[in-house]
Amino acid sequence: MGRLVVSFRQKAVMVLSMLLSVIAMGVQAQNEALISPEESETLLEKVTGKEREIDWAHMNVQFATSANVEFLNKEFSEAAFKVNRVRLEVLGSFSKKFSYHFRQILNVHSTPGYSLDNLSGSVELANVGWTLNDRLQLTAGKQAVQFSGYECWVNAIKVRYYSDFNNYLPCYQVGVNLAYKLHPDHELNFQVVNNRNGSNDELFSYGLPAGVEESKIPLLGTVSWDGYFIDRAMQLRYSLSYGQLARNRNVFYFTCGNVWDRKPFLGYIDFMYSREGLDSKGLISQLSAAGGNEGRTVKNVDYFTTIGNLDYRVSPHWNLYVKGVYELGNVFKSEDDIPAGNYRRTWNAQLCAEFFPMEESGLLLYLHFLHKYTHLTERACRWGAESFSEQRISLGLVYTLPVF
Repeated sequence: MGRLVVSFRQKAVMVLSMLLSVIAMGVQAQNEALISPEESETLLEKVTGKEREIDWAHMNVQFATSANVEFLNKEFSEAAFKVNRVRLEVLGSFSKKFSYHFRQILNVHSTPGYSLDNLSGSVELANVGWTLNDRLQLTAGKQAVQFSGYECWVNAIKVRYYSDFNNYLPCYQVGVNLAYKLHPDHELNFQVVNNRNGSNDELFSYGLPAGVEESKIPLLGTVSWDGYFIDRAMQLRYSLSYGQLARNRNVFYFTCGNVWDRKPFLGYIDFMYSREGLDSKGLISQLSAAGGNEGRTVKNVDYFTTIGNLDYRVSPHWNLYVKGVYELGNVFKSEDDIPAGNYRRTWNAQLCAEFFPMEESGLLLYLHFLHKYTHLTERACRWGAESFSEQRISLGLVYTLPVF
């Protein structure tokens, strides 16, 4: 009997030793790099049998911070420091026909949960471009939606305060885009992308209305035209977009930007319009939750925004700009107990002085003033909502650090 116990113990020790050895080998394999430091040949080189052809590569870090003093209805509300944006960007091209663009914003809190595109919401861009010939270029991956309007397409680090329309626009989505160059100064874009990143509950804060079914094709198609005139000083961009928010509930966009860019002036006028079967921006829907009411997603809304801006480069070190925005939010068709008509009118005025300590540098300091007034009509006030004004004074710093 003693021999049997000793034999069993010996076998158990042997089996345990073998298991530990396998686990150790697995851990070691996980810690090993997929490509050894001595191996300099890339996958592309192995497949093509050619040396790597990197045309150019660039990496930068974009940083914006400010000290803000805020007022609500002209009464002091808050004074605080904020990091407005921190973004890492990597882009480049290779083999003369391919390009890549990756950008991630580091101060956006991504909501864990369902993701339609299977990508973190903090990733703004993750795409590859393929130049098919002199006229055609195909881009696939997460990219900027081909909306027009200067405030929408310019780098966000240059915008101190967005219009409500652009602040709630789904700017970056996964899909494909085909660009066709009609002429060196004229280009058409044909794009199909997702119309949302996450779930319907994230897009519609108060959920889908009763009887409305979720879309099985949550896509947005866009056709856009870019044109340059007068030695490229005048830039025009016009876009039409159409997609499905839910079953039998669609969205239509018309957006355009008209820009004059010739030093010392930069001026633009944007017109942005959306007609939505369901309120995807939520600006009217959130009014229904005022006064302790249970919020609801409003149907049949449209938004119209006009943006005007004028920059004047006083000197290589100083730039001044004035900006104005006027916005409307309406219900275009009565349904349920919500009557058609105007619900909100918003305008804001902005004044900014920018100082560039070094010429041709990504470093600037700014002083920005904002006054914004949101007028709610009687239709909105019946929910208990009230008109309000906002004021803000910001002293900030913006820096784009080129890494390589």
